[in-house]
Amino acid sequence: MSRYELLYIISSDTPEEKREELIAKFRSYVENKGGKIEGVDKWGMKKLAYPINFKNEGFYVLMKMEMPNAEVDAMSKLLNITDGIIRHQFARI
Repeated sequence: MSRYELLYIISSDTPEEKREELIAKFRSYVENKGGKIEGVDKWGMKKLAYPINFKNEGFYVLMKMEMPNAEVDAMSKLLNITDGIIRHQFARI
């Protein structure tokens, strides 16, 4: 297992309840796949460097975790198809 940081941006028009559901969904995904969450930092609403899907703001979340290498691609695909996620990036620590 390797350590990763995942930074993802939730769309600004997503309601707070749905935002919390998304954060919990990704947290439980890592735990169900045998990973371990080291921390979840909610950076809050920030201005984007450039417009994405005609939006200028997004809610940033940084998740630090340990998870199997094989699960990174699967989680990336899940993030790509999830409504409300406009960008994500994994970084291996």
